[in-house]
Amino acid sequence: MKKLLAIPFSILAYFWFIFSLILFHPIQWISFHLFGYQAHKVSVDILDFFLIRTLNFLFSRSKCENIKLIPTGKPIIFVANHQGTFDIVGMAWFFRKFHPKFVSKIELGKNIPSISFNLRHGGSVLIDRKEPKQALPLMKQMGEYIELHKRSTIIYPEGTRTRDGKPKEFASNGLKILCKYAPSAVVIPVTINNSWKVFKYGNFPLGMFNRITFTVHQPITVAETDFNTLFEYTHNSIVEGIK
Repeated sequence: MKKLLAIPFSILAYFWFIFSLILFHPIQWISFHLFGYQAHKVSVDILDFFLIRTLNFLFSRSKCENIKLIPTGKPIIFVANHQGTFDIVGMAWFFRKFHPKFVSKIELGKNIPSISFNLRHGGSVLIDRKEPKQALPLMKQMGEYIELHKRSTIIYPEGTRTRDGKPKEFASNGLKILCKYAPSAVVIPVTINNSWKVFKYGNFPLGMFNRITFTVHQPITVAETDFNTLFEYTHNSIVEGIK
């Protein structure tokens, strides 16, 4: 019964999501090429607002807890578990103040309205998971970028989303490289809950009546902590917050 009820609302949600991507693609292009980085960022922030509103069509909502724990004026490395598409949308929207950039798979940099343009021109890096060696200089580039500009990056150390909310094994290499090349950074563990439920039936229909939360945990400073301790703290903070 729930799946049948979800069908018409899922159609509306997909329409809104795709419409937003198509609408903002030329807006991003104009903003970036005519007015530069800041105008482009504003256009992306507004796009993220439109995209997060997709949840309203599914009678769902999202919220961010403890955002005041995040320091300002420092490079930030957000580390989170990965449950679905709305992890990315939600973190981009809630953490927009910190100019978040993504470490993303290369496939997303091609042929997707708005998303591909932003990933290619907004400061993110695109990694080919079939060529692990290619990732190393790109992660170095991202670390140097956030160190120089005092911006933030978002990394999902599980590498791929979980289908049932249960965390997968965390890989440490990406975070280790970021910490090495952004030595003044602060690592912010973030636990995401219930995002996976939007896609619990697969891509269609979408799950309804969900409450997605992004819980920010206590920051840990790269320069003041050895990496093994930092990684263990980050992993445990995230996993212990999963409900």
